[in-house]
Amino acid sequence: MERLRVEFTTEPFDLDEAPAHAVVAREVIQAAALDAVDVGPFGNTAEGDADAVLTAVGALLRESLAAGATRVSLQVNVIGEGGK
Repeated sequence: MERLRVEFTTEPFDLDEAPAHAVVAREVIQAAALDAVDVGPFGNTAEGDADAVLTAVGALLRESLAAGATRVSLQVNVIGEGGK
């Protein structure tokens, strides 16, 4: 099975406090069956097997948009085969 890396940001930005949509997106990713999760103020990344990443991305989009995101930018990269 392929391993994927997802990088994402949600907007609009708020430099003073994390908006609800950003908090929700991070919670979705942190709760998913992913590894190498790194959340930050301007971008977030996570890695895992393809099924887990794609499931998490679907939930991330649904839940962050429902929480007020007006834009979600993401990139998904194939980083190798599972176990390698």
